[in-house]
Amino acid sequence: MEYKRIYLSPPHMSGIEQMYVNEAFESNWVAPLGPNVKALEEEFAKYAGTKGALAVSSGTAAIHLALQVLGVTTGDTVFCSSLTFIASANPIVYQGAEPVFIDSEPDTWNMSARALERALEDGRRKQKIPKVVILVHLFGQSAKVDEIMNICRKYKVALIEDAAESLGSTYKGKQTGSFGDIGIYSMNGNKIITTSGGGMLVSNQGGFLDKALYLSTQARDPTIHYQHSSIGYNYRLSNILAGIGRAQLEVLDERVKARREIFDRYKKSLENIPGITFMPELKGTMGNRWLTALTIDDKVTGVRNLDVINALEAENIESRPVWKPLHLQPVFKDAAIFTESDDKNISNMLFEQGLCLPSGSGMTIEDQERVVAIVKEVLEPSKING
Repeated sequence: MEYKRIYLSPPHMSGIEQMYVNEAFESNWVAPLGPNVKALEEEFAKYAGTKGALAVSSGTAAIHLALQVLGVTTGDTVFCSSLTFIASANPIVYQGAEPVFIDSEPDTWNMSARALERALEDGRRKQKIPKVVILVHLFGQSAKVDEIMNICRKYKVALIEDAAESLGSTYKGKQTGSFGDIGIYSMNGNKIITTSGGGMLVSNQGGFLDKALYLSTQARDPTIHYQHSSIGYNYRLSNILAGIGRAQLEVLDERVKARREIFDRYKKSLENIPGITFMPELKGTMGNRWLTALTIDDKVTGVRNLDVINALEAENIESRPVWKPLHLQPVFKDAAIFTESDDKNISNMLFEQGLCLPSGSGMTIEDQERVVAIVKEVLEPSKING
């Protein structure tokens, strides 16, 4: 019997997207911008708890704009979480700046405040303090925001929150992405809500958003003719896609609830297997559990994360390792990495042992039971086979 494919994190439509899309067609607002874009920005800013929001074509575009708004240019240094998708760091290179990577810490798997301070102290000694720190909230789990922000203030460094994966996650009751100088989100097809492709830039400083808006619309000067005094980009979100986003945003809290329930079922089913450890949730935070992530200690289980991934794939189920740290990527082979201590690299360990299980909010209990059964068969064959 061939089972249907279970994807890692597929789109989950609410059923009302078509209404907003139809409005765009009926009003002929099918070109970029329009009522849906304006409404999505207002609704998003209200949800995030920020003074404003700017809808753009991707989370990557949002980071690129944020770096430009904060003045990053050729020869500058930008510190960035290492355990993340490469889109967090690529825009640093777009700007001609140098990325320096910061290791994770065990409590959240996110940027280590201790490693960040070591890196900043090293930068001060070398008179090369970074222009910006990019803090990633990995797999929907908030980093230790207060600690990171306090260190950035101490060294007078701007902070971009890469909340691409953490929309709907909170830190001390406030939305991730709303704390730094600028926050960014992704609405790619695999995120907790989607516009098929899209992103959002938020800030409590209106001047930042004004400059990002200017740059995102080809940097057109305010004249009746087309005049350009700066290089700009075609980074705005279309009115049609914004309509999809409005419908998705309406059900975001339901999607967070569903993914947290999926995580809880996985944890209840698998946490008692020796050598299995689930991604922790920091006290005072609520993660959206965009992906259920865990580690498999092969010294205890005798099984590697790739063994489980291959077994799931053989049954038409998608799973993945956690992100390969950016300091291990060939394209960044010469970049520096700062860790908490010289003899321990947490992000390397998480990559070697980490596993992301299917976590889509539309996943059925039956599909999840199918995943669990295969994972258990690989990790505990003696119990399954008697």
